Amino acid sequence: MSETPLIDAHHHVWDLAVRDQEWITGPELAPLRRTFSLSDLRPLTKRAGVAATVMVQTVTVPEETPEMLAQAASDPLVAGVVGWTDLTAPDVADTLAGLRELPGGGRLVGMRHQVQSEADPRWLVREDVLRGLSAVADAGLTYDLVVLPHQLPAATAAARRLPGLRFVLDHIGKPAIASGALEPWATELRALAAEPNTFCKLSGLVTEADWQGWTVDDLRPFAETVLDAFGPDRVVYGSDWPVCTVAADYGEVLDAARALTGGLSVDERARVFGGTAVSAYRLRLP
Repeated sequence: MSETPLIDAHHHVWDLAVRDQEWITGPELAPLRRTFSLSDLRPLTKRAGVAATVMVQTVTVPEETPEMLAQAASDPLVAGVVGWTDLTAPDVADTLAGLRELPGGGRLVGMRHQVQSEADPRWLVREDVLRGLSAVADAGLTYDLVVLPHQLPAATAAARRLPGLRFVLDHIGKPAIASGALEPWATELRALAAEPNTFCKLSGLVTEADWQGWTVDDLRPFAETVLDAFGPDRVVYGSDWPVCTVAADYGEVLDAARALTGGLSVDERARVFGGTAVSAYRLRLP
């Protein structure tokens, strides 16, 4: 049985006194319009038995990543940081090297861009973006994919073009769980999973479901598709806290993920809830 501790491989923090989170709009997201800190998260992880986390970027500004690294440097809970930089910038390799030199730079494990907001469905395979992704690979980092289902073909093409880069699909590609429609998401997900350098986060399911009335059975067909396509060696658990709180609290998200993986062996579940995160992000745990 794996000795890897329980890892939450996807959460956020933000301080509205430092900068606005412009994506938090509308009355349905009103509960998120406040500061969420590691001090808020720590009692939740302690209660759940989570030993380490991966903190993920929220906004596309260069200042956020150094701030997250500084927090990671002072808090042993954060084993890794997935940051942001402009992949299309000609000096992206130098920027990544500079981030590594900052306080907490040793915990930089990946980069991410809000591809879901890009109008071009082929953004990921633009030549300037591919050059940036190549720099991410050369730096030994992982790339998180936050895409919508119609952008999955470009994600697959990028993974094929850059076999040396580890890609982690966030929130299982944001399928339409609320409507129960598996296709065309499932077909495109399986195409991505066919690339051996890809992983998938079992995260963000509750916020793609009916926020007020979701059940584990609503989530199950989507989780089973992910587990069948990627296998436990390439599936990573993440809470997506605090975004998840519009639909479920921290413990409920973890309980749902455990229910959805109940058919796996003990060792397979240990990989989903910890071991795979270590390999996908090359985490160094205490």
